Amino acid sequence: MPRIELESGLHANYVLSGDASAPVMVFSNSLGTNLSLWEPQLAALERSFHVLRYDTRGHGETDVTPGPYSIAQLGTDVVHLLDELEIERAHFCGISMGGLIGQWLGINAPERVNRLALCSTGVKIGSPETWNPRIEAIRKDGMKAVAGAVIERWLTPEFRAREPQATARCLRMLEGANAEGYVANCEAIRDADLRGQVAAVRAPTMVITGSKDPATPPALGRSLAESIPGAGYVELEGSHIINVEAAREFNAALGAFLSA
Repeated sequence: MPRIELESGLHANYVLSGDASAPVMVFSNSLGTNLSLWEPQLAALERSFHVLRYDTRGHGETDVTPGPYSIAQLGTDVVHLLDELEIERAHFCGISMGGLIGQWLGINAPERVNRLALCSTGVKIGSPETWNPRIEAIRKDGMKAVAGAVIERWLTPEFRAREPQATARCLRMLEGANAEGYVANCEAIRDADLRGQVAAVRAPTMVITGSKDPATPPALGRSLAESIPGAGYVELEGSHIINVEAAREFNAALGAFLSA
C-alpha cells in the first residue's frame, strides 16, 4: 500500500481502488481501526466509484505524530491528501471519529465535498469523564486494557456470536493499534464539539446510526441529521461499527444515497 508525504510532512497510508474514471469516494475509519475496516464495502462500491481509503493520523501505516490531535488537524490531513492525489472533489463517508472529520470538512472545506455520509457519530461524542479514564488505562497498560470492553460496544452480542471471524478481525485491529496514536485521537474526539456549527453544512448529507449503539445512540444521530439542512436519516439494526455488523443494509443505503 502506498504512502504519500502531505504538505504538513505527515506520511499517510492510502489505497485507491475501483473505477479510476468514476467519482471518488473517500472512506474515513473509526478510532482504533485502519483502512481495512471498509473491506465489506468494496465489492458494492468499486463498480461505481474510485474508492479512496486511508489510515487516519496515528493509525495503521500512517505516521504517529506527537499528540494531542484535533479534529481540525485530522480534517486538514484529508484536504492535504486530496491535494496530493489531485482530487478536486469527492464523496466522503466517515464512521465515528471519521464522521466527526466529515462534519469538519462539510463546515470548513465545502468546496471539496460532494455528498457526505456521517455514520455512528454526533456533533459531540462522549465527555471528559468517559474519555479520560480510557486514556489513562491505555497509558498505563496498553491497548489490551480496553480492547475487550470496546468490542462489546462496537458489536452486538448477537453479531459476535454469529460472526466470530469478523469479530476477531475487529479485535485484532484494535489490539494492534498504536497506543500513542490511539490516545492522541481519543483527545481529539474528547475535545471536539461541533454544536452550533453543523448547520453550516450544505453538502447533501445522510446520517446512518445503529439501533443498538451505546457509543453514539440513535438520539445522537437523529439530532445530527436535524441540525444539517435537508439531511436524511437511516437507522439500521446493529451497534457502533454498523458498516461491518449490517454490511448489506449499509451498502444498500449508502449506494442509494450516492446515486440519488
